[in-house]
Amino acid sequence: MTSGQDSFEPARAALDTAVVCLALALPSAIAFGLDTRTLNDVNIWGKPLKFQLSFALHWATVAWLLHALGGVASWAGGATPLRWWLRLGAVTAVVEVFYITLQAARGRASHFNFSTPLETVLYFALMGGAAVLMMMATIAIGCIVWRHSGPELRRTGLWLGAVLGLVVGSVLTLAVTAPMASGAVDGPGHWVGGVRTDASGLPVFGWSTTGGDLRVPHFFATHLLQALPLVGWVADRSRSTQPRAWVWAALGGGLLCIAFTGWQALAGRPFWGA
Repeated sequence: MTSGQDSFEPARAALDTAVVCLALALPSAIAFGLDTRTLNDVNIWGKPLKFQLSFALHWATVAWLLHALGGVASWAGGATPLRWWLRLGAVTAVVEVFYITLQAARGRASHFNFSTPLETVLYFALMGGAAVLMMMATIAIGCIVWRHSGPELRRTGLWLGAVLGLVVGSVLTLAVTAPMASGAVDGPGHWVGGVRTDASGLPVFGWSTTGGDLRVPHFFATHLLQALPLVGWVADRSRSTQPRAWVWAALGGGLLCIAFTGWQALAGRPFWGA
């Protein structure tokens, strides 16, 4: 009989988390079309829908990487810690999107909501704690991939892109989120100067077009997780003899982009607009 540990499939576990987040997006999308309530002058269901899709993409990417790299479960010593970090990531992802969805259903803000003592505690302890733990889980997965990979795998661009995307992308996400979550820059919210509304935001992204927006560097930091492995995957399939150099160059470009958009936001300048 196969034991639970032997039958554990890390890529499938990560994909299951992505599917749950994606499933939660369906009722939010329906509500978006039916519910006319607004928050910050935009449909109240926009935020939960964005988070559900973003978390689905996050864990689908982790699933792809674990599958493409051969499965950490087959690498000595990697299966047991990976199982627990994936479980922690799944729980924290679902907890956070559930609270965001619940608050939307109640007509209440989930982020930067200090209206009541309970919502203040839930914002910092529940949502903030869940976000930090999910990023920690992603960092740990990247460290497991780094530690339990063989020499041949380490020479690939995909491997380097996966490790840097999982670890550096998550660390930078936490770093750029901290001032926005605490409201230390320009009070509660993602705005720095400009009109404090999302009604005139950049299409699709919603970023402010009248002032700085801390969500911009957050976006570029978060999506290093997808960008760096993709660059590595393309480099491995090119005629380049140095696919890892492509990944390092992409990381350098990503860091410059995060630094520039971070400076832009802190200076109260919009990413695009007046």
